[in-house]
Amino acid sequence: MSRAAVARLLGFSALAYLSSISSLDSRPVAPATESAVAAQARERVAYVSAIDAKTLAPFGEVTPDTILVREDGVRREVLRVARATSPMPVAVIIDNSQAAQPTIPDLRKALATFLRTIENVGPIALFTVADRPTVMQEYTTNHKELHDAVNRLFHGTNSGATLLDTIADVSRGLTKRESDRAAIVVVTGENTEYSSLDYVQVLNRLRDSGAMMYAIVLVNPNGSTSTDEARNRATVLDRGPRESGGMRIDVLTSMSFDPQLKVFGEMLKSQHRITYSRPEALIPPERVQMSSAKPGIEVYGAPARGQEKK
Repeated sequence: MSRAAVARLLGFSALAYLSSISSLDSRPVAPATESAVAAQARERVAYVSAIDAKTLAPFGEVTPDTILVREDGVRREVLRVARATSPMPVAVIIDNSQAAQPTIPDLRKALATFLRTIENVGPIALFTVADRPTVMQEYTTNHKELHDAVNRLFHGTNSGATLLDTIADVSRGLTKRESDRAAIVVVTGENTEYSSLDYVQVLNRLRDSGAMMYAIVLVNPNGSTSTDEARNRATVLDRGPRESGGMRIDVLTSMSFDPQLKVFGEMLKSQHRITYSRPEALIPPERVQMSSAKPGIEVYGAPARGQEKK
């Protein structure tokens, strides 16, 4: 029905009706108020570590202006920053295969340093990879039990490494824990891999766990990626930390395990909880990236676990 017909039915002249409609159509639209915009957004949470790019020491003055959050490349507003205080299960995966035999003394020392550094964070569990994924110490906040377990660390005679299977098993276990943040710390060399899983399966389980992966890798200058197992291992150790919001550090000697594990301990202990906004109507992002807005500062982190994907 035309506008004129509607006007006649209502008892108005078509001209008066059309004039009134035209005047309404030409009125300026008031801009959305700040409260209206806020009502159309929802808050999201992430956990981040900010460190000095040169010293790798924690950066203390973290504010909303320090952190950049991007979802699929689109920047989001950081609303609040606070010290992280929620429980954080930390799974430490240790390569104790036959090839790691010369590194065991340095591993024990480095793990003891890590445990001292990360005290009051946890619970913490220890896992080894020789021949099969093995629970060395269940999740606990009892540091005496953890230190005692470290002192019992030995290499597995004539054993191969099942690092990828262990990462997958640990990730699956973390999905059952209800904490809103978690971490996996890997200490390994570029040793022969005997896992049955490929990198896609392992990275999918890591992603499902929501844990941030940190890896210290004793690089082997004579190492080869000519086998599928070696390529799978190299891919997980490369993409795992990068895609989960964690960090990888390569070392040339096992004596470097100690200072670098301390770096990881300080990073986990000094995490911040950030709250940022996301427009309500958007499709869940495929990728969330944390970075620094300040030169000389590096930021690592990931969205909190357990948030609905909306």
